[in-house]
Amino acid sequence: MFLQLDHITKSYGTGDNAALVLKGIDLGLSKGDFCVLLGPSGSGKSTLLNIIGGIDHMDGGSITIAGHMINRMTDRQLTRYRRTHLGYIFQSYNLIPNLTVRENIEVGAYLAKDPLATDELLQVLDLYEHRNKLPNQLSGGQQQRTAIGRAVVKKPDILLCDEPTGALDYATSKEILKLIETVNQLYKSTVIMVTHNDALKYMADRVITLKDGVITGNYLNEGKLPAEELEW
Repeated sequence: MFLQLDHITKSYGTGDNAALVLKGIDLGLSKGDFCVLLGPSGSGKSTLLNIIGGIDHMDGGSITIAGHMINRMTDRQLTRYRRTHLGYIFQSYNLIPNLTVRENIEVGAYLAKDPLATDELLQVLDLYEHRNKLPNQLSGGQQQRTAIGRAVVKKPDILLCDEPTGALDYATSKEILKLIETVNQLYKSTVIMVTHNDALKYMADRVITLKDGVITGNYLNEGKLPAEELEW
Protein backbone atom coordinates (compact mmCIF):
# COMPACT_ATOMS: atom_id res chain seq x y z
CA MET A 1 0.00 0.00 0.00
CA PHE A 2 1.18 3.54 -0.77
CA LEU A 3 -0.49 4.92 2.38
CA GLN A 4 -0.94 2.66 5.39
CA LEU A 5 -2.54 3.65 8.70
CA ASP A 6 -2.38 1.18 11.59
CA HIS A 7 -4.43 1.58 14.76
CA ILE A 8 -4.41 5.39 14.85
CA THR A 9 -5.71 6.82 18.13
CA LYS A 10 -6.17 10.44 19.15
CA SER A 11 -7.69 12.14 22.16
CA TYR A 12 -8.09 15.74 23.32
CA GLY A 13 -8.02 16.89 26.92
CA THR A 14 -6.60 15.16 29.97
CA GLY A 15 -7.81 13.00 32.82
CA ASP A 16 -11.56 12.82 33.30
CA ASN A 17 -12.00 15.46 30.58
CA ALA A 18 -10.20 13.46 27.89
CA ALA A 19 -12.27 12.79 24.78
CA LEU A 20 -11.19 9.94 22.49
CA VAL A 21 -11.67 11.26 18.95
CA LEU A 22 -10.07 8.43 16.93
CA LYS A 23 -10.42 4.91 18.28
CA GLY A 24 -8.00 2.71 16.36
CA ILE A 25 -8.17 3.61 12.67
CA ASP A 26 -6.80 1.10 10.14
CA LEU A 27 -6.70 2.17 6.49
CA GLY A 28 -4.72 1.48 3.32
CA LEU A 29 -4.73 3.39 0.03
CA SER A 30 -2.96 2.74 -3.26
CA LYS A 31 -1.04 5.34 -5.24
CA GLY A 32 -3.41 7.51 -7.28
CA ASP A 33 -6.55 6.54 -5.34
CA PHE A 34 -9.32 9.10 -4.98
CA CYS A 35 -10.71 8.58 -1.48
CA VAL A 36 -13.68 10.33 0.11
CA LEU A 37 -13.97 10.43 3.91
CA LEU A 38 -17.63 10.77 4.89
CA GLY A 39 -19.09 11.43 8.29
CA PRO A 40 -21.10 13.85 10.40
CA SER A 41 -19.53 16.70 12.35
CA GLY A 42 -17.52 15.32 15.25
CA SER A 43 -16.91 11.95 13.60
CA GLY A 44 -13.13 12.52 13.53
CA LYS A 45 -12.67 12.86 9.78
CA SER A 46 -10.87 16.24 9.84
CA THR A 47 -8.71 15.10 12.76
CA LEU A 48 -7.73 12.03 10.75
CA LEU A 49 -6.90 14.17 7.72
CA ASN A 50 -4.73 16.47 9.84
CA ILE A 51 -2.86 13.52 11.31
CA ILE A 52 -2.17 12.10 7.84
CA GLY A 53 -0.90 15.53 6.84
CA GLY A 54 1.37 15.86 9.86
CA ILE A 55 -0.53 18.91 11.12
CA ASP A 56 -1.71 17.10 14.24
CA HIS A 57 0.01 14.39 16.30
CA MET A 58 -1.48 10.97 16.94
CA ASP A 59 -1.46 9.41 20.40
CA GLY A 60 -0.83 5.89 19.14
CA GLY A 61 -0.43 3.85 15.98
CA SER A 62 1.67 4.37 12.86
CA ILE A 63 1.46 5.97 9.42
CA THR A 64 3.58 4.87 6.48
CA ILE A 65 3.65 6.87 3.24
CA ALA A 66 5.68 5.47 0.32
CA GLY A 67 7.80 3.50 2.78
CA HIS A 68 8.40 6.43 5.14
CA MET A 69 7.10 5.97 8.69
CA ILE A 70 5.81 9.44 9.54
CA ASN A 71 5.50 8.96 13.29
CA ARG A 72 9.23 8.21 13.59
CA MET A 73 10.30 11.48 11.99
CA THR A 74 11.68 14.42 13.95
CA ASP A 75 9.75 17.70 13.69
CA ARG A 76 12.33 18.99 11.21
CA GLN A 77 12.12 15.85 9.06
CA LEU A 78 8.33 15.97 9.16
CA THR A 79 8.27 19.62 8.10
CA ARG A 80 10.57 18.87 5.16
CA TYR A 81 8.53 15.84 4.15
CA ARG A 82 5.25 17.75 4.42
CA ARG A 83 6.58 20.55 2.23
CA THR A 84 7.83 18.16 -0.42
CA HIS A 85 5.23 15.41 -0.59
CA LEU A 86 1.90 16.75 0.72
CA GLY A 87 -0.55 19.30 -0.64
CA TYR A 88 -3.42 20.86 1.29
CA ILE A 89 -6.73 22.37 0.19
CA PHE A 90 -8.98 23.78 2.89
CA GLN A 91 -12.42 25.39 3.02
CA SER A 92 -10.70 28.71 3.75
CA TYR A 93 -8.39 29.67 0.91
CA ASN A 94 -5.51 31.07 3.01
CA LEU A 95 -4.07 33.04 0.10
CA ILE A 96 -1.45 35.73 0.69
CA PRO A 97 -3.43 38.95 0.08
CA ASN A 98 -0.63 41.09 -1.35
CA LEU A 99 0.53 38.47 -3.87
CA THR A 100 -1.00 37.88 -7.30
CA VAL A 101 -2.53 34.60 -8.43
CA ARG A 102 0.75 33.63 -10.12
CA GLU A 103 2.81 34.59 -7.07
CA ASN A 104 0.54 32.67 -4.68
CA ILE A 105 0.99 29.55 -6.80
CA GLU A 106 4.72 30.11 -7.02
CA VAL A 107 4.90 30.07 -3.21
CA GLY A 108 4.15 26.35 -3.52
CA ALA A 109 6.62 25.93 -6.38
CA TYR A 110 9.47 27.30 -4.25
CA LEU A 111 9.04 24.32 -1.91
CA ALA A 112 9.55 21.72 -4.65
CA LYS A 113 12.63 20.35 -6.35
CA ASP A 114 10.79 19.74 -9.63
CA PRO A 115 7.60 21.84 -9.71
CA LEU A 116 5.07 21.93 -12.49
CA ALA A 117 5.34 24.72 -15.05
CA THR A 118 3.32 27.62 -13.62
CA ASP A 119 1.94 28.79 -16.97
CA GLU A 120 0.77 25.28 -17.84
CA LEU A 121 -0.92 24.92 -14.47
CA LEU A 122 -2.60 28.33 -14.80
CA GLN A 123 -4.12 27.11 -18.07
CA VAL A 124 -5.36 23.86 -16.45
CA LEU A 125 -6.88 25.89 -13.61
CA ASP A 126 -8.51 28.34 -16.05
CA LEU A 127 -6.67 31.14 -14.26
CA TYR A 128 -4.22 32.34 -16.89
CA GLU A 129 -6.16 35.50 -17.72
CA HIS A 130 -6.41 36.26 -13.97
CA ARG A 131 -2.73 35.54 -13.21
CA ASN A 132 -1.87 39.14 -12.28
CA LYS A 133 -4.90 39.78 -10.06
CA LEU A 134 -4.81 39.93 -6.27
CA PRO A 135 -7.05 37.61 -4.20
CA ASN A 136 -9.54 40.41 -3.39
CA GLN A 137 -10.14 40.82 -7.13
CA LEU A 138 -11.22 37.18 -7.51
CA SER A 139 -14.46 35.28 -7.01
CA GLY A 140 -14.63 32.54 -4.37
CA GLY A 141 -14.19 29.86 -7.01
CA GLN A 142 -11.16 31.61 -8.50
CA GLN A 143 -9.61 31.91 -5.05
CA GLN A 144 -10.15 28.21 -4.41
CA ARG A 145 -8.63 27.33 -7.80
CA THR A 146 -5.61 29.45 -6.87
CA ALA A 147 -5.34 27.55 -3.58
CA ILE A 148 -5.51 24.27 -5.52
CA GLY A 149 -2.75 25.52 -7.82
CA ARG A 150 -0.54 26.35 -4.86
CA ALA A 151 -1.12 22.85 -3.48
CA VAL A 152 -0.50 20.87 -6.68
CA VAL A 153 2.33 22.89 -8.30
CA LYS A 154 4.86 20.94 -6.25
CA LYS A 155 3.42 17.62 -7.56
CA PRO A 156 2.45 16.25 -4.13
CA ASP A 157 2.16 12.52 -3.60
CA ILE A 158 -0.97 13.12 -1.53
CA LEU A 159 -3.52 15.92 -1.90
CA LEU A 160 -5.52 16.47 1.28
CA CYS A 161 -8.84 18.28 0.86
CA ASP A 162 -10.87 19.37 3.89
CA GLU A 163 -14.38 20.42 2.80
CA PRO A 164 -12.92 22.21 -0.27
CA THR A 165 -16.36 23.24 -1.54
CA GLY A 166 -17.93 24.05 1.84
CA ALA A 167 -17.94 27.82 1.28
CA LEU A 168 -18.98 27.72 -2.39
CA ASP A 169 -22.30 27.73 -4.23
CA TYR A 170 -23.51 24.69 -6.17
CA ALA A 171 -22.22 25.65 -9.62
CA THR A 172 -18.81 26.72 -8.32
CA SER A 173 -18.59 23.58 -6.17
CA LYS A 174 -19.05 21.45 -9.29
CA GLU A 175 -16.23 23.36 -11.01
CA ILE A 176 -13.88 22.79 -8.07
CA LEU A 177 -14.75 19.09 -7.86
CA LYS A 178 -14.09 18.67 -11.58
CA LEU A 179 -10.74 20.39 -11.11
CA ILE A 180 -9.73 18.13 -8.20
CA GLU A 181 -10.77 15.17 -10.35
CA THR A 182 -8.57 16.46 -13.19
CA VAL A 183 -5.60 16.88 -10.83
CA ASN A 184 -6.04 13.28 -9.67
CA GLN A 185 -6.16 11.96 -13.23
CA LEU A 186 -3.54 14.23 -14.77
CA TYR A 187 -0.89 14.29 -12.05
CA LYS A 188 -1.66 10.94 -10.34
CA SER A 189 -1.79 12.50 -6.88
CA THR A 190 -3.54 10.37 -4.27
CA VAL A 191 -6.54 12.47 -3.17
CA ILE A 192 -8.16 12.24 0.27
CA MET A 193 -11.22 14.47 0.53
CA VAL A 194 -13.21 15.06 3.72
CA THR A 195 -16.85 15.96 3.24
CA HIS A 196 -20.27 15.67 4.84
CA ASN A 197 -21.91 15.75 1.38
CA ASP A 198 -23.03 12.18 0.71
CA ALA A 199 -23.29 12.78 -3.07
CA LEU A 200 -19.52 13.21 -3.41
CA LYS A 201 -18.90 9.55 -2.62
CA TYR A 202 -19.92 8.69 -6.16
CA MET A 203 -16.83 10.36 -7.65
CA ALA A 204 -14.42 8.40 -5.43
CA ASP A 205 -12.49 5.19 -6.03
CA ARG A 206 -12.75 4.35 -2.34
CA VAL A 207 -15.29 5.53 0.23
CA ILE A 208 -14.56 5.58 3.97
CA THR A 209 -17.34 6.37 6.44
CA LEU A 210 -16.60 7.42 10.01
CA LYS A 211 -18.79 7.76 13.07
CA ASP A 212 -17.64 8.55 16.62
CA GLY A 213 -13.99 7.98 15.74
CA VAL A 214 -14.51 4.55 14.19
CA ILE A 215 -14.53 3.45 10.54
CA THR A 216 -18.03 2.13 9.88
CA GLY A 217 -17.60 1.53 6.14
CA ASN A 218 -14.73 0.98 3.72
CA TYR A 219 -15.49 -0.02 0.17
CA LEU A 220 -14.52 0.41 -3.47
CA ASN A 221 -16.97 2.39 -5.56
CA GLU A 222 -18.08 0.18 -8.44
CA GLY A 223 -20.35 2.85 -9.92
CA LYS A 224 -17.93 5.77 -10.06
CA LEU A 225 -19.31 8.91 -11.74
CA PRO A 226 -17.54 11.93 -13.26
CA ALA A 227 -17.79 15.00 -11.03
CA GLU A 228 -19.90 16.83 -13.62
CA GLU A 229 -22.64 14.18 -13.29
CA LEU A 230 -23.03 14.53 -9.52
CA GLU A 231 -26.29 15.95 -8.20
CA TRP A 232 -27.24 17.04 -4.70
